[in-house]
Amino acid sequence: MSVGIYISVPFCKQKCSFCNFVSGVFSRQKMRNYVEKVADDVRDSRQLAESLGARWQRDADSVYLGGGTPTTLAPEQIAQMFAAVRSEFQISDDAEITVECAPGTLSDEMLEALLRCGVNRVSFGVQSFVDQESHAVGRTHTRESVLADIARLRDAGISNLSIDLIAGLPHQTRESWEESLAQAIATAVPHVSVYILEVDEDSRLGRELVAGGARYHAHHVPDEDLCAELYSTACERLNVAGIRQYEISNFAQSGCESRHNLKYWTRRPYIGFGLDAHSMLPAGPQESNNTAAVAAMRFSTTDDLEAYIAPNAASAIHESHCVSRAEALEEELFLGLRLNRGVDVSEIEAQTGLQLTAEQSHGIEELLAEGLLNRCGSRIVLSERGRLLSNEVFSRFIADKDAAAV
Repeated sequence: MSVGIYISVPFCKQKCSFCNFVSGVFSRQKMRNYVEKVADDVRDSRQLAESLGARWQRDADSVYLGGGTPTTLAPEQIAQMFAAVRSEFQISDDAEITVECAPGTLSDEMLEALLRCGVNRVSFGVQSFVDQESHAVGRTHTRESVLADIARLRDAGISNLSIDLIAGLPHQTRESWEESLAQAIATAVPHVSVYILEVDEDSRLGRELVAGGARYHAHHVPDEDLCAELYSTACERLNVAGIRQYEISNFAQSGCESRHNLKYWTRRPYIGFGLDAHSMLPAGPQESNNTAAVAAMRFSTTDDLEAYIAPNAASAIHESHCVSRAEALEEELFLGLRLNRGVDVSEIEAQTGLQLTAEQSHGIEELLAEGLLNRCGSRIVLSERGRLLSNEVFSRFIADKDAAAV
């Protein structure tokens, strides 16, 4: 089975007020050191995987550079990382190769570098097509600059494009949200991701909302009920336009679903490099047949940039975890339920050789009774309301409550 490769690029020109990712503005020297470290980690990946008891895989059919904003790097640094990947992995001819891009960061030199590296998919962090909303959270692009970048990519031969939108930005209204959705549909991009603004203490805007303050336009953020309504409107408008929902936050024309991200939700192997990058690889050969036998290895790198790029750092691995067969069954449930097609309980039990616990079965029956899940034969899927309350759904029958928020 082919692996997916993820590279974290935690650099931005400016930090958006809503962003709760491990990213920020750093010096060019740190960026150079970081690229060198990522390239070294790629070259050492087989040794690392095997030392953790995982089965390293050379064949890859997806590569994804996410961030942050990968296109804030110099073109030659993008090329350096791709060269390291291609030196260690066999990338299939039909691989999906994605780079995240902030509108306005796509210089002619960067576009040429992406094409030389084989990039065939670009994901734009648009967030809103209404300039007032974009600028309120620290974005510097305009609607016109987004449309210009999309046209340039198509002219260059890259038509597999995705745009991100956020429901719940400051100053957003029903009318302005309809405007953003209409513009997204009018671009005819084949993939759209729609997220509801996260309110937590990991972003400046989130902290201000929690504190009840007014900085970062926090007093202009729509309430939870309106955010939920905006999300439901997006589901309706995009589905009617043929950009159909296939996952809680993701919509695509037929055949244009994100092949890389599907690996996360279907538990296919992937390996991550860079700051706060996560990996899941099959476990190496074992003799045990019991429930606690290791099905896979999950491991991640540190989220501390200074520790990651420190000279002679012993290891970038922050933590690792052996996934038992029983835990694999849990993951199949709460990750698979993110998809509109849901999960087939009989298939999961056959794949894992285990049966749902009494607690899990009882939890599913409760959720069905409450209208948060629907059932067709042995397949269960989130209802429309269940998608809005998905984390609650997952936590009701997943033993590891923290994992339900993946």
